[in-house]
Amino acid sequence: MKRSRLNLFKTTSMSISVLGIIMILATITVFIYLGVAIIGNIITNDVGSGSSYDQLTALKSEYNTLEGQYSDMKKGVDSLGNPDIKTAYINAHLDLVKAKASIDDVESALASGKSKDEVKKRINTAQTQLNMAKTSISNVKGLM
Repeated sequence: MKRSRLNLFKTTSMSISVLGIIMILATITVFIYLGVAIIGNIITNDVGSGSSYDQLTALKSEYNTLEGQYSDMKKGVDSLGNPDIKTAYINAHLDLVKAKASIDDVESALASGKSKDEVKKRINTAQTQLNMAKTSISNVKGLM
């Protein structure tokens, strides 16, 4: 009788030890999985935002080009003195200001870590504003 209790105790003790080791390994596995998933997500977001930074750079470049064209027209607009041209010139300036604000909005979204969809939406808005500014500048050139 004494031997069977001792064997039962050994078996129970061994089972609890094995289950404890299995639980510890399962916990470690879950933490490793979560760590890898989080790191993978961070890397994916960084790669996605890289293309957004490239688009931002392209928007800034296009804006600078349009701003240069706008500045070059000032002398011609002033010398002609036509009120229609001056109105179109002022409208072009307003569109450039809106485009700059939209580009700054994109930059702010990227800096604050907004979602990819939000950044893409702001990039599309900035591109639309730049296209409007480009059209306004073309209108001024057409009137000159």
